[in-house]
Amino acid sequence: MHPCKRNYPVGVGSEECVQSEIRDTRINIFTITPPFMKRYYLLFITLIAAGQAIAQPQYKEKPERAITVADNLVTEGIPALPLAIAEEVKPYNEARGASLAAWHPVQKRMLIYTRFANTAQVHEVKMPGGDRKQLTFLDEAPGGVSYEPTKGEFFLFAKDAGGNEFTQLYRYDVAKGKITMITDGARAQNGNVTWNKKGSKIIYTSTRRNGADRDIYMMDPLDPATDKKVLELKGGGWNISDWSDDERYVLLHDYKSAGESAMWLYDISTGKAEQFLPAGSEHARYTGLEFSNDGKSIYMSTNTGNEFMRPARVDIATRKITWLVTGIPWEILAYDVTKDGKMASFVVNEAGVSRLYIQNMATLKYTPVTAIPVGVIGSVEWHNNNTSLGLSFTTANASTDVYEWNTTTQKLTRWTESELGGMNLDGIEPPQLVKWKSFDGLEISGFLYKANKKFTGKRPVIIQIHGGPESQSLPAFLGRSNYYLNELGVAIILPNVRGSAGYGKTFIDRDNGMKREESVQDIGALLDWIATQPNLDATRIMITGGSYGGYMTLACATHYNDKIRCAVDIVGISNFNTFLKNTESYRRDLRRAEYGDERDTAIAAFFERTAPLNNAQKITRPMFIIQGKNDPRVPYTEAQQMVEKIKKNGGTVWFLMAADEGHGFNKKNNQDYQFYATVAFVKEYLLK
Repeated sequence: MHPCKRNYPVGVGSEECVQSEIRDTRINIFTITPPFMKRYYLLFITLIAAGQAIAQPQYKEKPERAITVADNLVTEGIPALPLAIAEEVKPYNEARGASLAAWHPVQKRMLIYTRFANTAQVHEVKMPGGDRKQLTFLDEAPGGVSYEPTKGEFFLFAKDAGGNEFTQLYRYDVAKGKITMITDGARAQNGNVTWNKKGSKIIYTSTRRNGADRDIYMMDPLDPATDKKVLELKGGGWNISDWSDDERYVLLHDYKSAGESAMWLYDISTGKAEQFLPAGSEHARYTGLEFSNDGKSIYMSTNTGNEFMRPARVDIATRKITWLVTGIPWEILAYDVTKDGKMASFVVNEAGVSRLYIQNMATLKYTPVTAIPVGVIGSVEWHNNNTSLGLSFTTANASTDVYEWNTTTQKLTRWTESELGGMNLDGIEPPQLVKWKSFDGLEISGFLYKANKKFTGKRPVIIQIHGGPESQSLPAFLGRSNYYLNELGVAIILPNVRGSAGYGKTFIDRDNGMKREESVQDIGALLDWIATQPNLDATRIMITGGSYGGYMTLACATHYNDKIRCAVDIVGISNFNTFLKNTESYRRDLRRAEYGDERDTAIAAFFERTAPLNNAQKITRPMFIIQGKNDPRVPYTEAQQMVEKIKKNGGTVWFLMAADEGHGFNKKNNQDYQFYATVAFVKEYLLK
């Protein structure tokens, strides 16, 4: 099955799925901690000019024992951090997780992603509870792993440099433990690997032709000299869904926006590619999954005629659609058919909670897997034995691990058990689903993580806003951010404002274009809701978020300055005009579909009028801005110009930038310093 369906986290926004062959992404509280962060381009930056002082917090003197600032980090306004902070948070800094990378095609063993050093690497696990044997030892995290499908004598993966997201493809030869780069090393994204049935060739996508369009290439991975372009395409949103067993047809997915995509069929024998569905210009999502075993139909997922994505089978000759799952009023994700075609699995996203189902393909009857507790299911993949379903799973009190559901024994087996690093979560309740009405009466929801029960009275609040914007906050493990709940008595709220995934196509379109600030008003309504809660302190609120959540953080700081204490912006957009000008070419049109086209003078004027950069004079509360130097999505200039504007206004701003990171920090040493600094910021400006 295609890596996109295997590695894509349930509930992550569809814009991310366009690139899901390269890495998984989940933005966590205060630090972006994905198992694999890819597609970044190395940008050279001049340091912020010396002599422009930033307002300092009220630390009386430099501590005798301070945390060392590594040479790869640029810091401004951040005071010397006492070494005691590192010692204090250490039990929360050492937790790790494991996620499914790939089943072996023949043997009952698997590859997983997990971290033992500075970045997550590929490990082999030969049995449930078996040793995690590390196979890759790289400076950057590999991702998009796929085994050669017949013998499993080698596997392929993608890796970038310094978080620049320009991934190259590599071959790992199992017998020798040797790694060979098989793409040309050019400044391009290469990924989305799909195998032929014989395991002798791959097709994959690459932006190498012009940096903007994602074309299709073919190669024998054992002989990279055979690499050739087979299809030129227009746009950066193309993915390969599947390759027919007879190698004639390629099923393509043309992603245009969170609300619109199309399925295409490419006939290799004729060189002709045509749109398969929709037949016209319908505003709906059509995502091809895979060809049926007989090659006469296609499994797909679509929200045509429905608010939610649901699986279907479409006859190639007649284009007749047969719905496979009915009667479930939620988004249906990760639909996957066994190799023999007799069973399928799918995950239902019930307001953020995952439910796994197994379906009999002969009768189309499906049953829930009740052995899995309440939590979040990530990557899902059938083993070729047709009975073992591998999945990644996390709950609020346990980090992600890999499990197997066996349809013959009806048993759930745990394959990995990741360490929490000394974290004691006694006294922390499961997250609570909360709801509030926004300015226009629209119901908005989110998850409230309450402070440890040992704390009494009204508790300070951190509001963490997800990225995307077509993503969804899920009731998952908070990792090191449990420190705020457990040690500082701070509650955390994860809202799903309009534009979030998981609540239907009408909801996801409610923030498009010039409706952008309506999602900001959803947070304003949340601030008012907090003021009505007897156990939450409306006078001590911090806003934070990463990527689009970073934009929301900056926007909320300008709109609701008097209702918050401080804010932490991580790789956020400060002006959509400058963002669209400087983001990488392969992303620009995809983002215009969501935010609006800055070439339209009315849209450009709206961007200027609402830009946090142009409203920074309204910010009087302390701001912490965090950025990766090599970020191709939200370039460092978005952070730099916001820092400069706040400084010019005489405001308090801390700034942290990592020279070897991109769209969020992926390396543990950088994540650690980011966390130390954020803890100091929270103590100084939220809690004092």
